[in-house]
Amino acid sequence: MSEQQSFYDAVGGADTFHRLVAAFYRGVAADPELRALYPEEDLGPAEVRFRMFLEQYWGGPRTYSEQRGHPRLRMRHAPFAVTPRARDLWLGHMRAALDELALTPEQDQQIWTYMVMAAQSMVNTDEPQYPGAIDVSGR
Repeated sequence: MSEQQSFYDAVGGADTFHRLVAAFYRGVAADPELRALYPEEDLGPAEVRFRMFLEQYWGGPRTYSEQRGHPRLRMRHAPFAVTPRARDLWLGHMRAALDELALTPEQDQQIWTYMVMAAQSMVNTDEPQYPGAIDVSGR
């Protein structure tokens, strides 16, 4: 990646983010537990919003902010009970979606590190530990 090239462009631009988010939402749609957190009957609008957010975050078009304003992720997720289990389910589908992209190890790690941090920051309620929990501590 050159100094002039954004991460967005380096990983393949719009096509890569369309594939990532589409694969992620296929997983969400097939997961009854996680799907219950999405109030819209059609996941399409959530998919578009998430894709626009990721594209902007990684240096692509600023469409998200132009249409929706500041991301305010924690505020937008506050109405939903985001538990450690929901975080882990979300991360599981994101990991599977990232694996479909076959990015370079460095690119994959950069996105994954962000996703783990972002998912952890959305947790807003506790629940007991459960078998299979993902260690997000980085250890």
